[in-house]
Amino acid sequence: MKVITSSLLFLLLFGCSDSVIFEPVEPENIRIELNSRLDVDGNGYYHLSLNQSNWQTLHRLSGTAYVNDVPLEVLKVYWESSHYWYLGDTLGYIVNRYLTNEGIYVTVDTSYVIGFNGMEVPTINPASYSNADGEVNTMFAPVKSMKSDTVTIKMSFWDYDYDVINEIFYIILD
Repeated sequence: MKVITSSLLFLLLFGCSDSVIFEPVEPENIRIELNSRLDVDGNGYYHLSLNQSNWQTLHRLSGTAYVNDVPLEVLKVYWESSHYWYLGDTLGYIVNRYLTNEGIYVTVDTSYVIGFNGMEVPTINPASYSNADGEVNTMFAPVKSMKSDTVTIKMSFWDYDYDVINEIFYIILD
């Protein structure tokens, strides 16, 4: 029994003559292809039509992150916008209602959410991560008083050499 056990152990440890050596593949570059879903003019500026019936116009900016032309998962992308706006005194209000036994809503109180006067609101979310397909998204939300402005958007991320890659594009608010 000892001979069989020793022989099996010897074969398991030393029996394989071809050993597989894995060499890491050095990533060549990381890049993001922007998909703004906006029209582009001859100067390369994107155009977003503002909804004048609402205070804010919501628009999703997307792109796909690649490393060596393969979609890259979990890349953190930072977003910055040249524009922001300020909140007034009141952020909004809360209406307290209840339903009576007869099925009628009764408003008992309206509370205003105050104390936000002068708070700065960015027009873009500051960071996002790419998903398993390499897709990265952020929300851009300019307000209607920014009509006719040109907004500078900066998208930043780190490559494998820890260099910051900045990509800048412009959106004209129509």
